[in-house]
Amino acid sequence: MGIFSRLSDIVNSNINALLDKAEDPAKLIRLIVQEMEDTLVDVRSDAARVIADRKEIARRLDRLSETAEEWQKRAELALEKSREDLARAALVEKTKILDLAKMIDADDAVLKDRLSELDTDIARLQAKLSEAKAKQTTLLARAATAGARLSARTALHDGRVEGALGRFGSFEKKLDDMEGRVEAFDLGKGAKTLADEIADLQTQTQIDEELQRLKDSLGKRTA
Repeated sequence: MGIFSRLSDIVNSNINALLDKAEDPAKLIRLIVQEMEDTLVDVRSDAARVIADRKEIARRLDRLSETAEEWQKRAELALEKSREDLARAALVEKTKILDLAKMIDADDAVLKDRLSELDTDIARLQAKLSEAKAKQTTLLARAATAGARLSARTALHDGRVEGALGRFGSFEKKLDDMEGRVEAFDLGKGAKTLADEIADLQTQTQIDEELQRLKDSLGKRTA
């Protein structure tokens, strides 16, 4: 499985789990960035292990090369001493060492290809992570705006706003009625006596006080 296929599976599984729980979009965005960062750490760890393995192989190859050189010198010494049998045996050991070195070198070639793939994956993942972080701020702002609009639309459709407006209209009607009562005192009246005027003042004061209490009540409920 490729590194990006694995990342996609991890992210999608987490997103689906969050969607099932009705989580907010901002959390999803942060999750995607976090998953990419965690995956980048894992890939770098894999690359570090491959590099360490190649260093160990390089040391083994150096030791094998030195050993093969030693058997070569032993073979030459045996020939100088007219011991062809020993020279042949030394060359056999040298051949075994070289064959082993070839096998180890083949393993190193596999690791080299693997490291090249990881290098490509790291570069691609870093580019995608930088792109995701660059978009993160914009996406979070869009998510917040969408959430606010959704809340407003929900309030409009669940009847709360209409109910509040209805209550507001009811208070306005009461105010109109009270103001009408005040104005009605002035209708159909001729000259007033001193007692009438004082009585009107008392009535006016009572109505003004009641009107003010109603306005105060309306103001508190509207707030």
